Amino acid sequence: MKRIEARIAEPDFWKDQAAAQKLLQRRRRLEEEISLADSLRRRSDDLAVLVEWAGVGEDVAADLERGVHDLEEEVEAAEIRKMLGGEHDRRNAILTIHPGAGGTESQDWAEMLLRLYLRWCERRGLRREVIDLQPGDEAGIKSATVAVSGDYAFGLLSAEAGVHRLVRISPFDQAARRHTSFASVFVYPELPEDVELEIPEKELRIDTFRSSGAGGQHVNVTDSAIRITHLPTGIVVSCQNERSQHRNKDSAMRVLKARLYDLRLREQQERLEKISGEKKDIAFGSQIRSYVLHPYQMVKDHRTKEQINDVDRVLDGDIDPFIKTYLMRKASGTLAATGGEDEVGSG
Repeated sequence: MKRIEARIAEPDFWKDQAAAQKLLQRRRRLEEEISLADSLRRRSDDLAVLVEWAGVGEDVAADLERGVHDLEEEVEAAEIRKMLGGEHDRRNAILTIHPGAGGTESQDWAEMLLRLYLRWCERRGLRREVIDLQPGDEAGIKSATVAVSGDYAFGLLSAEAGVHRLVRISPFDQAARRHTSFASVFVYPELPEDVELEIPEKELRIDTFRSSGAGGQHVNVTDSAIRITHLPTGIVVSCQNERSQHRNKDSAMRVLKARLYDLRLREQQERLEKISGEKKDIAFGSQIRSYVLHPYQMVKDHRTKEQINDVDRVLDGDIDPFIKTYLMRKASGTLAATGGEDEVGSG
């Protein structure tokens, strides 16, 4: 740490901006580790004192229980941060959700997943901004793009990239038959501020259109929504969340740059799974997780075998057990292939 501080104090420190930023980031990580170690030491010392008091008859059971709980939570959070040591894990994330084949069924499932991740962000204290939302024809959504901001947003959400499968009695089927629906989740690291990605205007086609929505104040009365097509790659992004065409364009470009940056990294480093998760067809056999509501209730991650029977809890955004187990298995190299067993028929 002393050597880092000495280097920062040198007159030519800012001569190489990129190197300076990297060193400042390293200092911040070291400061966080030192602060964490100090906090864990203080909590441990406090608990030791409470144990001594309990040994001489003092009534400190409630304080001791609360202290143990707080220490366990901090240790668990520290373990997860240590596993998130990838190049992009600390960055903000761009999350996109797309329904699979199946029309209204899958579109409704995609909307359920959107709510799940928005609730998870709320639980985690992460900022989320719905950049684009394309409503379904009858119910649900055709696609959604969410910008998630906060420490380790990408590292945590990368555990969710893949195909998610839902089995339930369809609320849209008058015969009350069981249906299987699929939706895909893609996660991209937001482009770092110190990385420049120039996109020639001739490579872009920019279209404006009128926003669609459920009605009311969220529907624009002018053609302020933006759709940008990157012609060389065929990547299409859109944004209709803002009333201003200029702000929609800025948001769309932000997503496009993230996706192009992700594509560049995968092509250069040949590590698709480490950057944005495994992307397969949105169909049976490629799912990373199954959510079964009928004939029994269970959520099971096929890569880690982690399962939770309280489906409502998971759908309300409590997915941290799945993320933690995934990160632990990934770090140890013991992840299973996606696809999983066919616990129930597709109905």
